[in-house]
Amino acid sequence: MANALDLLRSDPRTAGWLAGVEAGDSPEVEIVLPDPSTLLDLAVPHEDVNELVALAGELRADPELWWLLRRCVHRMTAAIGTIGDAFDLPYLPAGLGPIGRYFPAYVFAATLPYVRAYHRERGVPADVSRHTLADLGRNLALHRRRHGTGGVLQPFWIKLHFRGELYQLGRLQFQRGTLGGRTGQAVAAALPLGPGDPALQLHIPDFYGPLTRAACDDSLARAREFFPRHFPEEKYAVATCHSWLLDPQLRDHLPESSNIVGFQRRFRPGHPAEHPNDSGPIEFVFGDPDLKLDALSPRTTLERAIVDHLRDGGHWYGGNGWFPL
Repeated sequence: MANALDLLRSDPRTAGWLAGVEAGDSPEVEIVLPDPSTLLDLAVPHEDVNELVALAGELRADPELWWLLRRCVHRMTAAIGTIGDAFDLPYLPAGLGPIGRYFPAYVFAATLPYVRAYHRERGVPADVSRHTLADLGRNLALHRRRHGTGGVLQPFWIKLHFRGELYQLGRLQFQRGTLGGRTGQAVAAALPLGPGDPALQLHIPDFYGPLTRAACDDSLARAREFFPRHFPEEKYAVATCHSWLLDPQLRDHLPESSNIVGFQRRFRPGHPAEHPNDSGPIEFVFGDPDLKLDALSPRTTLERAIVDHLRDGGHWYGGNGWFPL
């Protein structure tokens, strides 16, 4: 295996990140490498378990990767409970091979005892904690679906779960956050709130069944109870969402009975989307944002809507909206 730190320093995408990780005192964190039971608790797909367990010995034996793991876990655990911490785990250079693709999984697994302790301190129910952190397994499944290999697809996303910032409550996920500038201005036109005020950011995970009205009602009911109970100092009066699912053009292609159209009706308009994002729906519907239009073979009503609109010369946009809680 190539020298890990030399690869990071030579890659302009990670050199600056490594300099930030190197700064500061030597971390005092206990590193626990994942065993099969821990990985299954995190919903890691079975085809990834053997490789993660086997590579753990290689990780421990490599002084540079072990040093990097300790630094990353220290940085992750120091930010547990905060909102909007800027630290991200990068995509490590391809020269590191499988252990580089899996490296974020080891960081998150080693962070697991710390975030579980934070959840217990906040009184977060064990099932909510388990379902929230199991998004790591979902992300590994998405990586294999897209690339055909093991790895963590979006470390920047999974960090939110292991930092205590995001929670799975039934069908939907809710992220502790604040109103941005343009969405905040839209809210301010209707409520005595504005940019910088607390807001729950709503997310719609894959692999969780239909986005039905009943499932969404259940999630929202849970959120209205969960956050005042476990984060009473944070007063969330509105929920926001930024997603291709909120592109209003979808109403022109889907029946009124569609779950997506029903989901859109919950929201008040945020701000107009300015730039096309055709790869967004292709990524979430077909699994890979880089798929070419000619390679798509739509089967469902939604798939046909996405493809037909693009083949007719249209574009898709990332919609956004909000509603009072």
